[in-house]
Amino acid sequence: MKNYLGLDGFRFGWVAAWIDDRGQHGFDYSPGLTRLLAMPHARAMIDMPIGLKPSGYRICDLRAREMVGPAVFLGARRDLWTFPDMTAANSHYWEQEGKGRGVSAQLWNIRDKIKDVDQIMTPEQQATIGEAHPELIFWNLAGQVRLARKTSAEGREQRIALLTQRGFTHLPKWLTRRHGTGIDRDDLIDACACAVAARDSTQRVGGDEIDPRGLRMEINY
Repeated sequence: MKNYLGLDGFRFGWVAAWIDDRGQHGFDYSPGLTRLLAMPHARAMIDMPIGLKPSGYRICDLRAREMVGPAVFLGARRDLWTFPDMTAANSHYWEQEGKGRGVSAQLWNIRDKIKDVDQIMTPEQQATIGEAHPELIFWNLAGQVRLARKTSAEGREQRIALLTQRGFTHLPKWLTRRHGTGIDRDDLIDACACAVAARDSTQRVGGDEIDPRGLRMEINY
């Protein structure tokens, strides 16, 4: 029985949602990625950049941002995590690439998660493990229409409804059971979206750029 896995980072580690061909589904969480990716799966999608340029913006991020807006962070680069703080990182990028070409606080805050993914990914693993972006996934599921903001009650209900329609019928119950885990509501919703993409996605942006480690830079949805 094929199993499909979606992963998203949260404050204390990673959350994974899975669904199989029978419609059975569940979620798990762990401080690290290794145990979660060891779960049997035919395909997995991670809401985190895979494939990093040493400088400049990834084409897939620029194209995805045109489609769904600023929910797509720009500026994921190789070795971002080596800077002592965001000020030092931005000073470097501004000097090398021009004012305004730095990183946002949101991207800076996930630098260690980007490093986690980069350390385990290989070109061979991209056959079954891909990068996805939840907002692109929801945009596609909604008929290529932008939903209300994910932080709004309307936007949250729209996303939960789309996931419920695609098999994650236990999600509303899960959202009441995550307290004490550190998993944010949006983290679990996004992991489920990535699992749907792992099962159903046939579309992507990017794919033509290859990073220095041979990783394709593409976002599936």
